Parts: sequence; structure tokens; C-alpha cells
Amino acid sequence: MRIVIAEDAVVLRDGLCLLLTSRGHEVAAAVGDGEALAAAVAEHRPDVAVVDVRMPPSHTDEGLRAAIRIRQDHPDLGVLVFSQYIETRYAAQLLAGGARGVGYLLKERVADVKDFLTALDRVAAGETVLDPEVVTQIMGASRRGETLALLTPREREVLALMAQGRSNTAIAEALFLSYGSVEKHVSQIFTKLGLTPSDTDHRRVMAVLHYLQA
Repeated sequence: MRIVIAEDAVVLRDGLCLLLTSRGHEVAAAVGDGEALAAAVAEHRPDVAVVDVRMPPSHTDEGLRAAIRIRQDHPDLGVLVFSQYIETRYAAQLLAGGARGVGYLLKERVADVKDFLTALDRVAAGETVLDPEVVTQIMGASRRGETLALLTPREREVLALMAQGRSNTAIAEALFLSYGSVEKHVSQIFTKLGLTPSDTDHRRVMAVLHYLQA
């Protein structure tokens, strides 16, 4: 199997190279950023790319976004995301349309080298291999997005201002609404998000968290 590795941590990158070559695989390239990954895939036409999520320059989601781009350019390429982090937005894009030959494993949850190698083989064969925690978080993010879709455009504007820490009075001034109208919008937001009155939870904070997580 011909493999390209995209991992900015040098020690881990070299370790993956040694592991894979010792198992008879060919590591065509081992790079440290998304642009180099795209170039390596175009040059070497690997069977699978093993990609970390966080890479230079911002160390946020460059690897995952690069994985989406190379899949668009090379739809038959297997992609195994191997990371400490779950980035639900781009993970869902990578898996959109029932994508074949895609995997997403969490580094700390791979207890056996054989599990990693088996996942690599399955991705190369066109299967989808996902850590259960990845599935849980993607589904949770999807449900939150669906719930926010129930809000009217005005309610979303109010919730966005709540997320900025604005009071009802400040929201009324910003949106040129009466204070009573803002109160009604906030009440509707709580209802649609399923946030019932509680002695232990602050509904305003919970609504903002819901918005930020979605």
C-alpha cells in the first residue's frame, strides 16, 4: 500500500513512517502541513493519506480542511484522519454523502497497533472506519444545528447578541425593538431550545452555549 502522511509532530511522523514501512507499506511522502499534503498526493497518487487535524499555520483545522480538498480532487483516495481532536463541522463534510474510504480515529483511543493497521486496510478497501466518540459528537452537533434551524431569523439575531453578552435592553437598542418584543423573542428561544425553568441551570447561559456549540 502506498501512503502519504501529514503530521506536524516530527517524532510522531517519523514513528508512523517506521511502523508502516516495517509492515511492508510504502510511505511515499511524510509532510507537515496541508499544502504539502496536497502536493504530495498529486505527485505520488497514494492509496491512503493519514492526516492530522491541527497543522500549521494556525494549528486549528488545516489538516481536516486539506483532507476535504484532496478528496474532492482525488475521490478514490482513502483518507484516515488520525488526531487528538474532533472537529465536527469539517468531519461531517468529509463524511457527507456516505463517503467511502474514510476513517477518523482518536490517537489516545487506539490501544493496539493492530487496530490502527486494520483501520488503514479497511479505509484503503473503501470502507468507513469511525471512532464511536467521533460519531457521538458529530450526531450531537447535527442535532444542535437542527434545533437552531427552528428559530426565526429574528430569534437567531437575538440569540447571537445574547452570545455577545448583551442584555435585553442592549438587544432592543441594537435591533430597534421594544423591550417587550425582545422578552418575547427570548422566551420563544428558550421554548424552542427546550430550556425549561430550572433552579440549577441558567437558561440564558445554556442558550448561548447551545448557539456556540452549533
